[in-house]
Amino acid sequence: MTTTQQFPQPPPEPRPDAGAGQGHASGQGSPHGQGHGHGHGHGHGPAAPVSQHLRKVIAAILIPFAAAVVVGLVALWPGGAAAHERTGVGFDRQTQQATVTVVVSVSCKAVNASGDTPTGDTSTAEGASAQAQASGTCKKATVRVDTGQDEGRTFTEIVQPDQSRQLHRGEKVVVAYEPAAPRELQYSVTDVNRGLPMALLAGIFALAVVVVGRLRGVMALVALAISFLVLDLFILPAILQGSNPLVVAVVGSSAIMLIALYMCHGLSARTSVAVLGTLISLVLIGVLGSLFIGWAALTGNTDDDTGLIHGLYPAIDMSGLLLAGVIIGSLGVLDDVTVTQTSAIWELHEANPSMGWRGLYRAGIRIGRDHIASVVNTLVLAYAGAALPLLLLFSIAQSSVGTVATSELVSEEIVRTLVGSIGLVASVPVTTALAALVVSADRPEAVRNRAAAGLPAPARGGRGRRRKQ
Repeated sequence: MTTTQQFPQPPPEPRPDAGAGQGHASGQGSPHGQGHGHGHGHGHGPAAPVSQHLRKVIAAILIPFAAAVVVGLVALWPGGAAAHERTGVGFDRQTQQATVTVVVSVSCKAVNASGDTPTGDTSTAEGASAQAQASGTCKKATVRVDTGQDEGRTFTEIVQPDQSRQLHRGEKVVVAYEPAAPRELQYSVTDVNRGLPMALLAGIFALAVVVVGRLRGVMALVALAISFLVLDLFILPAILQGSNPLVVAVVGSSAIMLIALYMCHGLSARTSVAVLGTLISLVLIGVLGSLFIGWAALTGNTDDDTGLIHGLYPAIDMSGLLLAGVIIGSLGVLDDVTVTQTSAIWELHEANPSMGWRGLYRAGIRIGRDHIASVVNTLVLAYAGAALPLLLLFSIAQSSVGTVATSELVSEEIVRTLVGSIGLVASVPVTTALAALVVSADRPEAVRNRAAAGLPAPARGGRGRRRKQ
């Protein structure tokens, strides 16, 4: 055929269509591509399906795992933990909605219940607070109950000048009701009613996700709701019931991972590889976390919250609860890394199917290094931001770095951060290697069609095109 155009370099790859796997564009050219004509997309939609053989191999691994997760959910599903009448947490009291109607300034000395002027060293926090309450100006707020059987009833609330929350006229608040107290003390302000700003922020978040993500954004929101349901209906009640926190966290996290990944990214081999990479990384986090939490003798009982939980439910393994928190906290970041790495390998393969698994791995790991550098920094700063008040206390006390780092309260956060970061770093080479092995071992229809037509298959050596040189 005399009209065939010769290319000194490989010609542009054709868009996938019927017959594109024969190595030429529709209506022109000839089958003389010698390994550079192939019909693959370039990120214009979902990845091409892998061969049936690979689908069977992946299914043989993931179906038993999914079945084990379902069995774990059924076996550990809580029947209901015994509740305490009064936990002391503050959330078990009867609450109503109320509005601040009047706020006036009064002398703190005039409303001091004891009638005595507090004294003490004003250089301390307690002494300064006592002095402010004795000589400062307080606020006397009149609060109207808006809901419940006492709707319309008013009561008085005294706000000290050093309190962090100052009441303002017209402000919506939450009040606690104690029926056993004297009538004038039955109601007290416990919090601000922030339902409207929280609902508005949630609505803006959902709208942004749907507008940008479209159908995938909708599925992501559904997966997020299911994740909260698993946490609320399974993980928390099962731990309170006395089940091993680590086992509960593993089963619950696995269920969240399977639901979220497949719902957001589709039931495909690419998603399955991301699931496998996430699973292996979670196992590593669990092993390292268990080892170092035990070695460092971390009890998990370091503050008022954990102390209260241990007092109310002594059977809960607090160190296991700490490890469960590490696993659940690492899951969200791991999903992001494994899905990104798997997608990168798939797109590299789509762009150059002749690249072998070593070439795919090297290209993917270069992408992963950039991802590691940014995500690890994000993870550490997230933990540091959450512990900022604690870090400020240590700074005020002028404690040495060694003393701070080896205290149990800070050591827990260090172990949590470093174990999660190690699992995060390990997920990059693990997932990249799995994805490279899967796509390079695949023999899709285009390759089989070339073989049936007696044409040479694209080079699949470990070094890709470099083997030809």
